[in-house]
Amino acid sequence: ASTTCGVLWARLIGYVTPIFVRVRGREHIAPGQSYVVVANHQSYYDIIALYGWLGIDFRWVMKQELRKVPFIGYGCQAAGHIFVERRNPKQARQAIAAALDKLGDGIGILFFPEGTRSRGDRMLPFKKGAFRTAIDQQIPVLPVTVTGTNEILPNRTLALFPGTAKITIHAPIETAGMTTGDIDDLMQETRQQIALALSEGSD
Repeated sequence: ASTTCGVLWARLIGYVTPIFVRVRGREHIAPGQSYVVVANHQSYYDIIALYGWLGIDFRWVMKQELRKVPFIGYGCQAAGHIFVERRNPKQARQAIAAALDKLGDGIGILFFPEGTRSRGDRMLPFKKGAFRTAIDQQIPVLPVTVTGTNEILPNRTLALFPGTAKITIHAPIETAGMTTGDIDDLMQETRQQIALALSEGSD
């Protein structure tokens, strides 16, 4: 029920703005498969676009500060998303592990590995938490590129502009058999996939 409410909540906000969302790559999502979803982060509207149109039941891993963002913080907390303290890796791992224990098959855990919103088409350095989680749990990584949201709600402003967002879902990266020694390689491969579509923009 929380998933349905969340999708409706996001699409209502999208309709009011208004935004239009195009999705490509849905064929890469296997029904019933759990994923660690890794996406770039340019705008708070990434959350609206992914929640409303990605098509996966997932929980976010997000920084504690987002609890204070109007509408988004309340909605995410009510839906059971995972708030972590960026400076407390132990708390973050415990919160993620506890959430995974409660979730069944077919649930995604979403990370913005940049940790905060970037500016333009240049991604910030990735943090390792998403990739450590994927390897620890032996869950495939699903790279996702979001473009256009930074023009709808630019960073460091609350000014909204109608526009089109595009979600590109890439082929999943299997982690079966990987160990913590593979984290850097997994992170680099994921980043390359996301960056390729980001450089293409909304073409």
